[in-house]
Amino acid sequence: QVHIVESGGGLVQPGGSLRLSCVASGFTSHYYAIGWFRQAPGKEREEVSCISNSDSSTYYADSVKGRFTISKDNAKNTWYLQMNSLKPEDTATYYCATDRGRVVVTTACEYDHWGQGTQVTVSS
Repeated sequence: QVHIVESGGGLVQPGGSLRLSCVASGFTSHYYAIGWFRQAPGKEREEVSCISNSDSSTYYADSVKGRFTISKDNAKNTWYLQMNSLKPEDTATYYCATDRGRVVVTTACEYDHWGQGTQVTVSS
């Protein structure tokens, strides 16, 4: 069974940076993607970014392109979301999630399992 634990959220001023971490384990296949989606109160869930485990192809939402970077450290079973130039509209709960069976990432991922989330608040 896949197990996911996110960390790294917090309060940051506009223009600041945060790095979210996601430790995931329990995969039975090499083919999957890990990503992040976010949800703010009263708003729909929004895909942020995801990365393929097999070829490291990536997807980014237009709203975060050029500001966020997703990466992975296979040796540590850890995935990261580096968030720079944060804006108040980035405020949300961020969830690390899996898209099992995904080989190549070319569009937003379709998640089947996610963690409990970590809160990111961007405010002065």
